[in-house]
Amino acid sequence: MGGPAPELVDSGFALENADAPFLHRGLNLADMAHVLDLSRRGLVPPAARRALLELLLVAHATPADEFPYDPALGEPYNSREAWSVSHLGDVAGWLHAGRPRREAVRIALRLHVRHQIAELVTEAVRFGRDAVARAEEHVETVMPDQTYLQHAQPSTFAHYLLSFVYSTVRDAQRLLAELDWVDTSPGGAGCVNGTRLLEDRAFVAESLGFSGVIEHTRDAMWQVDGLISVLAVASSLVSNLSKLAEDLEIWSSSEFDYVDLDHGFTRASVLMPQKRNPYSLSIIRGASGVLIGRLSGFLAVSKSPSARSDNLIYAYGEVPRALDLAVRITRLSAGVVRTLRVNGARLAEEVRGGYSQATDLAEHLVQTCDVDYRTAYLVVGRAVRAASRAGVPGVEITGEMLDRAAVDHTGHALGLAGRDLTEALDPWRIVLSRDAQGGAAPAAVHRMTTDLTRRLDDLDDRARERLAAFDRAENALLEAVRAATDPAMEDTA
Repeated sequence: MGGPAPELVDSGFALENADAPFLHRGLNLADMAHVLDLSRRGLVPPAARRALLELLLVAHATPADEFPYDPALGEPYNSREAWSVSHLGDVAGWLHAGRPRREAVRIALRLHVRHQIAELVTEAVRFGRDAVARAEEHVETVMPDQTYLQHAQPSTFAHYLLSFVYSTVRDAQRLLAELDWVDTSPGGAGCVNGTRLLEDRAFVAESLGFSGVIEHTRDAMWQVDGLISVLAVASSLVSNLSKLAEDLEIWSSSEFDYVDLDHGFTRASVLMPQKRNPYSLSIIRGASGVLIGRLSGFLAVSKSPSARSDNLIYAYGEVPRALDLAVRITRLSAGVVRTLRVNGARLAEEVRGGYSQATDLAEHLVQTCDVDYRTAYLVVGRAVRAASRAGVPGVEITGEMLDRAAVDHTGHALGLAGRDLTEALDPWRIVLSRDAQGGAAPAAVHRMTTDLTRRLDDLDDRARERLAAFDRAENALLEAVRAATDPAMEDTA
């Protein structure tokens, strides 16, 4: 029998080996835990145990890009097997006792992804903290908030910015929930129904610092739903950041001039001397599309029948690459927000020159003129259109103008001539009136920033605790392996 066809090597095994850097460390750790498990059951002779663990320590110390992963040999596990056999001969075969090749790779993927998820939570927290800090600086920066890129209601830049923090916090919470799924061990699952050699699956899980064991062995080996959820949440997180980036790209244009990006987050045009392009925002927006594509692509792959390798072959690269991109983009977004310059004077000019007070003015008519909201809405709409045609800004709409609009619509005036409408027209007073929970008034914003700071601190603590626990477990496993390679242990194992 000959080796694999060159077309298979180039189209299949080369792709799998390109993912080896994501799995290398986890494969070494999974092999170590498996050998220790076999050893404690008296299944592997002491000399073989020592030789295997010594070789695995060498593999662990070898960077992935220096390890002889060779697509001509097959997937990464085949390269590792060939390398082990070249050093140990048939002794290397103990690594297969009670365990298919896929089990080690499943474990390695989870070991890698759990670090990435926890790191992504810490980066989400960083973005949230930077955004909260900027919000606290702009509690009194009045602006016309927008829907459909049109003036909606007077608000503040602080209130606007916090909307992105709440979404980030929710996604960070979802990531930690998905981390609970990732942080469970498929070890000892065999191909579908376990193995007679290793009836207790807890040892491998505990050695690798997993929080538990996946209950059903077939499910443990072939499940992909959690990976879909991880990709979905990462896509949601970056989609939220992309929404912010799209707003900032529009607002940083000369036509709006609401904000300016820091020089370090832009790139000069080669041809046009007057232009600096918001390059960082393009990166964020494009990354959102890439992650949506990765999620969609993985869903398409994973719809195949159960217990098929194509469910997971692509996961070994797609999921780590997606999470790596999400980490980078979240970090980039934090930098953009942290260094953003907000043109408060321009925002104030825009809110005073526009008509975002219209809703408050209509509500004022409901409160003071004994009219229903539909009538108030239509009267104010007529008055705003007349003011716009006459070049009168919203803050200068008068009771007389409203009475004329009321006569046009209802046939009679509302008695507003000469009435002081400042409370309903002044943007800052409108903002101050929004002191209810979640509103834009300074006191309401302060309550939100205090709450968000607490929630972000909690998320950060939980993510860092998980990272520290992973590191402790992996370091403890390495110490146990080093101790087991001590020649004195041969007589006690």
